[in-house]
Amino acid sequence: MKQAASRRIIRLALVLAAALTASAPLAASAAQAVDTRARTAIVIDATSGAVLMEKDADRPIPPASMSKLMTVYMVFEALKSGKLSLEDEFRVSEAAWNKEGSKMFVREGDRVAVSNLLRGVIVQSGNDACIVLAEGLAGTEEAFAKAMTDRAAEIGLTHSRFLNSTGLPADGHEMSARDLATLAGLIIRDFPDYYPIYSQREFTWEGITQGNRNPLLGLDIGADGLKTGHTEEAGYGLVASAERDGRRVILAVTGLDSVKARAEEGERLMNWAFREYETAKVLEKGDMIDEAPVWIGAQSTVPLVAADDVWATTPFAARDELKARLRFEGPVPAPIAKGQPLGELVIEAPDMAPITVALVAGADVAKGGFLVKLGAAAELGLGRVLAAASSE
Repeated sequence: MKQAASRRIIRLALVLAAALTASAPLAASAAQAVDTRARTAIVIDATSGAVLMEKDADRPIPPASMSKLMTVYMVFEALKSGKLSLEDEFRVSEAAWNKEGSKMFVREGDRVAVSNLLRGVIVQSGNDACIVLAEGLAGTEEAFAKAMTDRAAEIGLTHSRFLNSTGLPADGHEMSARDLATLAGLIIRDFPDYYPIYSQREFTWEGITQGNRNPLLGLDIGADGLKTGHTEEAGYGLVASAERDGRRVILAVTGLDSVKARAEEGERLMNWAFREYETAKVLEKGDMIDEAPVWIGAQSTVPLVAADDVWATTPFAARDELKARLRFEGPVPAPIAKGQPLGELVIEAPDMAPITVALVAGADVAKGGFLVKLGAAAELGLGRVLAAASSE
């Protein structure tokens, strides 16, 4: 049984390698370790969730205008739920009109549609537009910031705290690079109808045209969002995403010392991620991995199948070095319900974190009848006799 299982696992490893090879470009090179001038950074393959590089990614830092991603997330969520529409209008308060920093240039007392305010935030990084949205949704900016913090915790942002809607300096207003990249992925995944606003190159309001500050949008590298940030304390930062041939990469870099460094690091890390790594679906939900022996069941084995689709991101050169290890405790006592967790498959390759695949029962297995129980009892009795004999 063990030899047969080993042969199946070897065959599985070859199948995994073939899946990656089939998706690979003609040119491939070994992934190289990469460093960055950024204070904190992370690069993630959005399809598989693999972290390709990170540097102090969980260190809370002032996010500057990159925290506007959370402001926009809150608005997108209200739009998706039907609580808000793009045609709704919010009044511009004196506090919003008078806010310092980057502006959309809304005028006090005017009523501005949500669709325009969103572009004022996303394209123009307008602090005034942020406050109009915050006050419109929560009454006050303070209440909105608290709602941002609460919602961030609910969606898995573990190092994020908001004291305003703009990202302007405030003691304790912070996010980590990992939280920024995670939030970017949620925006892309959960709001496909609204995400394209992030790729808009410029927006005109009150006769003033301002360009999108994202330096990657015009480089023909697949970039389609998201947000820059800068304050004296935070330095220059960027959260960006790009898609090529159906594969998406997200990065976050913070604490750079110039606009030029931000653009260079963003482009360099994005190109590195696409050049050195590949991503492919290696298993589909329901694929049979092996069979587990069943104890006192109507069938002697139960299929072990993948619980979900499995995507793997590996260095190009590692595709021929994939290894797969099966882990389960058997025999599995009947009855067994289809979908019941039974074990896991661990896929490993050099220079990549192990991928753990949950394995579940691929079929129901009822308890065996009298003859099956009798055979199991006889087998158990023989085992005891042999054990006793070997001890004499």
